[in-house]
Amino acid sequence: MKKRSGTSDNARRRIRVRRKQPSARAKQSPGTAVCLVGFMGAGKTSVGRALAAQLNWAFEDLDDRIERREGRTVAEIFRESGEAAFRRAEHSALEQVLEELRGGVARIVALGGGAFVQKENAALLAASGVPTVFLDAPVEELWQRCSQQASDAGTVRPLLQSVEQFRKLHVIRRKSYMKAHLKTDTGSRTVDEIAAEIAKQIGLKAIATRVEEGDVE
Repeated sequence: MKKRSGTSDNARRRIRVRRKQPSARAKQSPGTAVCLVGFMGAGKTSVGRALAAQLNWAFEDLDDRIERREGRTVAEIFRESGEAAFRRAEHSALEQVLEELRGGVARIVALGGGAFVQKENAALLAASGVPTVFLDAPVEELWQRCSQQASDAGTVRPLLQSVEQFRKLHVIRRKSYMKAHLKTDTGSRTVDEIAAEIAKQIGLKAIATRVEEGDVE
């Protein structure tokens, strides 16, 4: 090949190629974290615990972290400070979790029903590279599960006052849930079956020993 005129060998040797900085997605260690999303009653907590047990990973419910940070229950935050205050606390808690996950912690995280619907949270998750899994089920089954859970616990949940309100919110939120990396149906299946499918689809690997702050196995 011919040399370009006016460019010496020394000049060419001084040229440096600027490499792109690794993206947030690239920085995330693959296969070390998963976030479960879905409507109330979808089984995020039960499936998350089953998946964590199968892989010997840690499990965390984001709402639990919010309650620890705020010193109040989710219901109390909504009642005393309103939804806007809760969403700010939720976003801050998610930022904290994702920062920890960048360190390579093996963890299954269950998000609240409205968390993934918030654009700011969806953007955080997309930038992190942590895979999201949408747990889906027929709305009739979700209603039955939530009603049974509320009855067993002796609690009253505002969204269970009207089946029509429940359906409408499900339709609205499902559009956002469908943007998750993976969708899996939970209707008429055991949590162990669902967990095994998620692990297989994403390629998650079990670890022999888990050591975390306050959590040694």
